[in-house]
Amino acid sequence: MSRIGKKPVPIPSGVEAKINGQTVQAKGPKGQLEFVVNELCLVKMGDDGVEVTPVNKTKEARSQWGMSRTQVANIFEGVTQGFKKNLELVGVGYRAQMKGKTLVLALGYSHDIEFEPPQGIEIKVGKPTEIEISGIDKQVVGEVAAKIRSFRPPEPYKGKGVKYAGEYIFRKEGKKK
Repeated sequence: MSRIGKKPVPIPSGVEAKINGQTVQAKGPKGQLEFVVNELCLVKMGDDGVEVTPVNKTKEARSQWGMSRTQVANIFEGVTQGFKKNLELVGVGYRAQMKGKTLVLALGYSHDIEFEPPQGIEIKVGKPTEIEISGIDKQVVGEVAAKIRSFRPPEPYKGKGVKYAGEYIFRKEGKKK
């Protein structure tokens, strides 16, 4: 049994929640999101909030149960507080700056990398070596952060590259004479 799936998702104050078949819609102060729950799970409005239950006891239905409940919880958190990820640039000459809505990265290549964020994502550059990505959809925020990190992933010898804030880079020892 899914410990996460058993708990109903409480609806925060200031959020309107609607269930239309398998679609859960949430409208809050930051915006509006919806999630289509897998057909192996049933979703209904209960006294304590939104309840997700599996259709049957198959392994596939139980594996979708906890994930569906977490996705519903994420849309409620997204429309109330939003999500953010922080990236750090480590390396001599590595810097980021904003040109309008476009993020321009200098990452040691012969050219600068220009990244246009998708709709609903806001990118801020506090210092030239720090990037903050924020938005209401957790999946899109994570995808954008991973895309920016993929332009120059951190390497294990000097630790140079784009890394998540707080990420530990396993360091390798270099050549010996």
